[in-house]
Amino acid sequence: MIRILTVALALTATSALASGHGMDKAREDQIRTTLTTQGYEVRKIDMEDGMIEVYALKDGARIELYLDNDLKIVRTKTAD
Repeated sequence: MIRILTVALALTATSALASGHGMDKAREDQIRTTLTTQGYEVRKIDMEDGMIEVYALKDGARIELYLDNDLKIVRTKTAD
């Protein structure tokens, strides 16, 4: 039983590292869909300081969005 749990944890950790940011594909798709309906063109999704960080375009401007776990925008930053 312990061996099975160890293998499962190792596979989970490997998947998280392979994706680069530890977020599963379904969650990433949900973020893209949510922001696209709000007029954003999502370029990249990352995790930073426990928040979801999204690099996007809107009306030609580059924007960094910070989302909470409920996918609510809690902070925005316009890129130079």
